[in-house]
Amino acid sequence: MQKPQKEFLLNQLNTLSENHEVICDTLAEEDLEKGLNTLVSCQEKAIALGEVIEKFEGEGCPSIKKLENYCELLYDIHVAVSNGNSPDLDEIKGKLSSAYEDIKVSFENDIKVKKEAVFLPYKASMWDALETIWKKYDADPEWDAYVIPIPYFELNPEGQVSKRVYEGASFPKDVPVVSFKEYDFAARRPDEIYIINPYDDRGFVTTVDPFFYTTNLKNFTDCLVYVPYFVLDEPVLNNLSYMENLKGFVLLPGVTNSNKVIVQSEKMREAYIKILVDKFGEKSKEIWEKRIFGTGSPKIEKILNAKITDYEIPEDWEKKIIKPDGTRKKIVLYNTSLGAFLDNSELMIKKIERALEIFKENKDEITLLWRPHPLLISTISSMRPELLDDYMKIVNKYKADDFGIYDESPDMDRALVISDAYYGDQSSLVVLYEKINKPIMIQNVFV
Repeated sequence: MQKPQKEFLLNQLNTLSENHEVICDTLAEEDLEKGLNTLVSCQEKAIALGEVIEKFEGEGCPSIKKLENYCELLYDIHVAVSNGNSPDLDEIKGKLSSAYEDIKVSFENDIKVKKEAVFLPYKASMWDALETIWKKYDADPEWDAYVIPIPYFELNPEGQVSKRVYEGASFPKDVPVVSFKEYDFAARRPDEIYIINPYDDRGFVTTVDPFFYTTNLKNFTDCLVYVPYFVLDEPVLNNLSYMENLKGFVLLPGVTNSNKVIVQSEKMREAYIKILVDKFGEKSKEIWEKRIFGTGSPKIEKILNAKITDYEIPEDWEKKIIKPDGTRKKIVLYNTSLGAFLDNSELMIKKIERALEIFKENKDEITLLWRPHPLLISTISSMRPELLDDYMKIVNKYKADDFGIYDESPDMDRALVISDAYYGDQSSLVVLYEKINKPIMIQNVFV
């Protein structure tokens, strides 16, 4: 149970103590009707408290038994008074006081306060940005951790909502997903909320439901934590071009509205702080130094600990990977990114076509694992709609030729772990691939 719920129980318990005074005073004044009504009111409140405790702590909580004993005492007093027996007020007062103290001690000792952390991913393919953090909280007996996938919307070229998407069913089986409709943020007020979407209403391709904008979420917790869903090349502070590009990742609502921001390294922390101080002034430096933490990306932590045996390889993938003689082909991960496509869209269409043809020619020795960015089709639809048909023809032809793997699953790490080499655009996948020491070749659209 969280601290606010326990405080609520104790406050309600105090009202019972106040009602005990009313009971004794009204019975002394022979105002039996008011005394009996107050007894009933106390019993109803005790039952309600028991229901709250059972919801959070289970029916085996000792406090529930204390409340049941208390209700029996109230019933006995009610019957005695209703039958016209002259009440012994000192005895009643003593029994009510004793019962109250028993319940209070049980509330304080038997109802343990647990902190609550809420994790709000939106795309299942980006869950690795939070997964290792969630696992630590989930294993900690002092915390309750809730994974609540949130709905998001794809946007059309005019920036208007074109499609609502909810991916709650696509998360790993070992992740217990809670519906966003069932969690009352105002009532529960979690101790920490973790987010990966920093854009609020500034998204060009997608946007989350406005309830989950950071401007709103910060009202429901004292610790809103932003963890980027991407990793970047390590910064060089005196590289003006790099720092200018990094502003697009830093000067966002998710950074400025959060109480804590976790970035991939101490160098990245320095870069974030420099950009924020340049924007908001030298007086703000102390604020950002307390908010930005360079403790590392969960994406990197997960990939460093991943093994091939952790992943189930689909049967149709295996057929493309294993040669007729039973040996294994080399697997090349082909990644096409958002930035590269937007920078040279028409050239990228031709480049992807050529790349696929070359891998098709070498299919007997190499298995191509093409994994486009999960938002690539949505991005083309929103920002390069005139090229969507051309791109989809390439995708459909690749699927029909059936010589390689087309990976549109939520699990990016599987592709990194089972592949032998990387070919494709410069992206966060390259940063992760460097961590596992496998060959990398960057695609050049002009070659």
